Amino acid sequence: MTDLVSERQRVIDTARAMNASGLNRGTSGNVSLRCAGGFLITPTGMAYDGLTPEDIVLVAMDGTPQGTRKPSSEWRFHRDILAERPDLNAVVHTHATHCTAVAILGVPIPALHYSIAAAGGHDIRCAPYEIFGSQELAVSVVAALKDRRACLMAHHGMIACHATPERALALAGTIEELARLYLLCRAAGEVPVLAPQAMAEVLERFGTYGQQ
Repeated sequence: MTDLVSERQRVIDTARAMNASGLNRGTSGNVSLRCAGGFLITPTGMAYDGLTPEDIVLVAMDGTPQGTRKPSSEWRFHRDILAERPDLNAVVHTHATHCTAVAILGVPIPALHYSIAAAGGHDIRCAPYEIFGSQELAVSVVAALKDRRACLMAHHGMIACHATPERALALAGTIEELARLYLLCRAAGEVPVLAPQAMAEVLERFGTYGQQ
């Protein structure tokens, strides 16, 4: 096994926390982390609770995996996100219930609450449907993430990205709560949204909010 034991363990810890939080179930989601030589990603079809660092797959940026384990079937969009976005080091993909419900509707989450700025913009876009694991899906996702750190995938789920896997997972939780609020508001009628100027002010403040 190539070194990077601590980085591999962070991937495992994030995957386990993702399921423990209720943001994902079983092995349907996946987690990746940029590293020397490419990126580390959860293996396909293996329960997170039983993973050891040796099970986490190192994949080169040309798509070549190392070791005997197969990477997640979604490795292509993880690879393409990290290649396109040097500001992001970690990617979390989940089938969180409310995000997936909105993704089935095929619509973005609008600026119904100022915390949507955590994803970098005034909405959470929904990438058009492409079959899982495909290069077409990777292209669609990268486009939906332009100037954003999160997106939905039509009839599929959600993606959250950040500088660390811990922050990516926290963002995934924020997006899931926004999706829940959106569905609750939508059930009551038209969803009120913040004006573009209001969101511009929020985004400016988010640039210096918290421990940067």
